[in-house]
Amino acid sequence: MSRRAPAVSGTFYPADPARLRADVEAYLGAPRASRRRALAVIAPHAGYVFSGATAGFVFATVHIPATCIVLAPNHTGSLGVRSGGSVLLASEYETPLGAVAVDTELGGRLLLAAPGLLGEDAIAHVKEHSLEVILPFLQVRRPDVRIVPIVIAWSEWEESRVLAEAIAAVVGNRDDVLVVASSDMNHFESAAVTRAKDSLALERVTALDGQGLLALTREREITMCGRIPSAIACEYARLRGGRAGEVIAYSHSGLVNGDEQRVVGYAGVVLGGA
Repeated sequence: MSRRAPAVSGTFYPADPARLRADVEAYLGAPRASRRRALAVIAPHAGYVFSGATAGFVFATVHIPATCIVLAPNHTGSLGVRSGGSVLLASEYETPLGAVAVDTELGGRLLLAAPGLLGEDAIAHVKEHSLEVILPFLQVRRPDVRIVPIVIAWSEWEESRVLAEAIAAVVGNRDDVLVVASSDMNHFESAAVTRAKDSLALERVTALDGQGLLALTREREITMCGRIPSAIACEYARLRGGRAGEVIAYSHSGLVNGDEQRVVGYAGVVLGGA
């Protein structure tokens, strides 16, 4: 199987394998005797110096099962499918820690369950960072993890609802699949404004109200880049019987670089956890 080469190693995270592993292990913290099972999580995808601690707390908190369906936004605008739902099953994702195996069986079933919505597409994945930066955390926590990588470019609820339903139908009652939504929160406003906007968005997230999240972010101009992946994860968790989500970590870039006037927010959320 071919490999999708890292696009942002050396910029968003270290290119040296030993340094990368050490950093991720530090963000994950001390090993925990027991970890929560969750239906889905939301984790940030900025450079590790900014959001690594928040992402690490998420992945240290939950059980990482055999397969993760990773939903990420399309920042680059590159597309090889008209639908905007780009799945990569023909190539393994490579990071400095090695290749991440693809769950081709589950991914293939998902393609069949969402005809016209998802398509095999390498183009959208080549330079996209939002999915790639999540993977070292999964690799360190579970070296044999398999993924179904999906980069999404649409902006509407209807497509999001349909994909959530398709994922729920394909996963069924399996307990060895985790949906991971990759998203940062509000961008480039003051820390006070960002906290207020993010609080509103996270109220919709913890209520598992994906449709409400999309309506709110549009109405209040909350620039949450992964709102579509997050909305899908919320709806999936609701369909699977989840009752609520929990914000387990929150930070913003100003806490790192001291600039409180132009920050990006980062949240870690567990959806439908037990």
